Amino acid sequence: MTTKIDGAPPPAVRTAELAAAGAAQVRSGEDRSQPVAAAPASDSVRLTGEAEGLQAMQRELGAPGIDLARVNEIRSALADGSYRVDPQQIASRMLALESELGQ
Repeated sequence: MTTKIDGAPPPAVRTAELAAAGAAQVRSGEDRSQPVAAAPASDSVRLTGEAEGLQAMQRELGAPGIDLARVNEIRSALADGSYRVDPQQIASRMLALESELGQ
């Protein structure tokens, strides 16, 4: 088998090189000292129907109202030392919450 050496790469390699050079827009005689600018990234997000429904529900419900009178009442009770913790009430509310979540 003989191979002729003529200084040109095989056609498959030459095609790949031309495609790469075409993608970078390199032309002979151009200034190559500056970096080539990359194409801007185009990110996109597409929400599913379920995600859109959750967002709509969140907008409808909004942030729960804060009872500022109750907050100030507790704040003053903490400040003067009259705030009492009822462990029985805390335990019963925790059990109620657990039973609701377990359904």
